[in-house]
Amino acid sequence: MSPTDPSVIFALATAPGGAISVMRVSGSGSAEILQALAGTLPAPRRASLRPLKHGGEVLDEALVLWFPGPNSYTGEDSFELHLHGSPAIIEAVAEALRALGASPAEAGAFTRRAVQAGRMDLLQAEAIADLVEAETQAQRRQALRQADGALSALYDSWAGRLKQILAQQEALIDFPDEELPPEVENQLMQNMLGLQVEIAEHLQDRRGEATREGLHVVIAGAPNAGKSSLLNALSGTEAAIVTAHAGTTRDAISLDWTFEGIRLRLTDTAGLRETENEIEAEGIRRARTHVSQADLVLHLLAPGEEATPSITPEALRVRTKTDLAPLPAPSVSLTGSLIGINTVTPDGLAPLLAALRTQLQPLLAQREAPPLTRARHRAGLEETQHALTRALRTDWPELRGEELRQAMRALGRLTGKVDVEALLDTIFSSFCIGK
Repeated sequence: MSPTDPSVIFALATAPGGAISVMRVSGSGSAEILQALAGTLPAPRRASLRPLKHGGEVLDEALVLWFPGPNSYTGEDSFELHLHGSPAIIEAVAEALRALGASPAEAGAFTRRAVQAGRMDLLQAEAIADLVEAETQAQRRQALRQADGALSALYDSWAGRLKQILAQQEALIDFPDEELPPEVENQLMQNMLGLQVEIAEHLQDRRGEATREGLHVVIAGAPNAGKSSLLNALSGTEAAIVTAHAGTTRDAISLDWTFEGIRLRLTDTAGLRETENEIEAEGIRRARTHVSQADLVLHLLAPGEEATPSITPEALRVRTKTDLAPLPAPSVSLTGSLIGINTVTPDGLAPLLAALRTQLQPLLAQREAPPLTRARHRAGLEETQHALTRALRTDWPELRGEELRQAMRALGRLTGKVDVEALLDTIFSSFCIGK
């Protein structure tokens, strides 16, 4: 058989070495390739057990699923081969696909084709990547909601309102001598201001970025305050060395910990004190850097240590080792000055976990409006905001109209409605090969 359409692409959609591996193929010549391998096309979207043959040799006995376009992931003719997962089978099938004219897919190629075919927009495509990489339940829920179009619907509604505002502005430009009532321009300004306020509120909501990227929680305090013990207790590992000798931790130790469905990056730091030891001093400098960059700081205080003001105003002040020196009852509360904990008794960490739960509540709370999830979204909305601000400040109708068009272009780039080609390579380069 002569090679078919070179636009046909294939990729392994699951990691090799398991019981089953899935080979995904898509493109306008997919039907011919599948017929060459499996003999005939199976019924659409129904699994069919077929021997796969090439060059007179049986390659594998596989489950075959046929998805004729446009009702497929990419909008093109596509099929999947559910193969036995040995490397030899995968290599043989891949060689057969190459011989029949298919090419290995680049990262994100399948989802890119889906966007180009109008099966999804860029926001939904990014959600697919987030869903594949989700490590926590919060990340999974957020990615599914975005993939379902919740964020796209919000931005599309803003784009629709902006289009109406621009139409009103064009009317003021085109009919300057018609003595339009002043209410027309007043309403125009109110509409712009209302949209700007909504976008500003959306930009202030950092739930989506925090859920997707996780939060950086730094454990800081003086030497022997119990920082490493707390890191080990929270993570359930022995990641940090714990000794009675002060200054054991010289460099930051970080690990990921999932709490209430939110990924937290826990960092144990060197004890903060004055020292002439060059190595320890460098560890302390790094500790202060971590504190300055943290989303949340746990300021640990050992028994007998003076309850001085916290390292940062927003830090949670934690009195450790309450199994040795209990706090007075009135102090052990979320609203009190100190949170008392220990890593020895079964419920020794309960006060801290409750405080963390309170701190994370804004992220855990479900809200009607979906949050933005990526820096690209924030940059696009900030550009939209700046253009609206400039439009509100100018009295020249023509300049205001141009600023509104700039705002529309910035908003349109978020979903891919304008200037999509310039964004595709950047966005899809981060995808896995099978997507």
